[in-house]
Amino acid sequence: MIQIQNLVKRYGDLVALDHLNLEIEQGEIFGLLGPNGCGKTTAISCLLALLRYDKGAITIQGQQMRPDSYEMKGKIGIVPQDVAVFEELTVVENIDYFCGLYVKDKNVRKQYVEEAIAFVGLESHRKMRPKQLSGGLLRRLNIACGIAHKPKLIILDEPTVAVDPQSRNKILEGICQLNQEGATVIYTSHYMEEVEQICTRIAILDHGRCIAKGTAEELKNMIKTGETITIEGVGLSEKEIDELQEIPHIFAVEYKDEKLVIRCTRAKHNLMRVLGFLQERDISFGKVYSELPTLNDVFLEITGKELRD
Repeated sequence: MIQIQNLVKRYGDLVALDHLNLEIEQGEIFGLLGPNGCGKTTAISCLLALLRYDKGAITIQGQQMRPDSYEMKGKIGIVPQDVAVFEELTVVENIDYFCGLYVKDKNVRKQYVEEAIAFVGLESHRKMRPKQLSGGLLRRLNIACGIAHKPKLIILDEPTVAVDPQSRNKILEGICQLNQEGATVIYTSHYMEEVEQICTRIAILDHGRCIAKGTAEELKNMIKTGETITIEGVGLSEKEIDELQEIPHIFAVEYKDEKLVIRCTRAKHNLMRVLGFLQERDISFGKVYSELPTLNDVFLEITGKELRD
């Protein structure tokens, strides 16, 4: 559905997008991960023809996206990271205004507005103004304004930032429902668990490049980490830390403030070997956690930094 080929965008000496290549298939929820400044928002702005890029090509369903591609833009819904609604309008008036940019038939638009209000669960807030809404409800209004005209492509730029758990769950469920109804979704977030929960494929961006892409499981299989063991309340000497690193399948050991973090390759009985090491030396310890790789582990191993930097 979407092809981004060798996209380059510069701001003076800063290269925001460095020959970015992405292909997004119709009907999927495509996740974009990366730290602030990695190029996610710039790529979206170029995709929407809101920014001119220096090199490359962007096509949507085989057509090149241009600033005057109004018919194509009418099939796209954008939910920006910063809430974009009119403070002087009520909930229903805001949704009606944004829907009216694309749907001119008043009867159809009225139906679409009512469906959008029901979709985000704002029925009892329809006459309120944005300043009267909580942060979570305001985010829901932002989404309703972006999807009321029933777009075929929906771009959501961190839609769950600073919202309560109930609103977050409502938003994620809504995104999946939109996808099931036929919309292709591009989803950006710093919350790895959300991306892993709803996205069919994921791309990790850093310094304007796509450094890895695939399903969540495919990404995890790209890295060395197969298990991370965390042990709290343990006292170790430097000699014991060195000895730990000699245990088979352990390739990284971090120890700080009596907290031990051990990264292991994919192998059976990693935890048993570590606990056996501590018991043989009569070393006491507190809580023990064993975790399979996460998307943060993928990003950390590939880039050397935390995903949420």
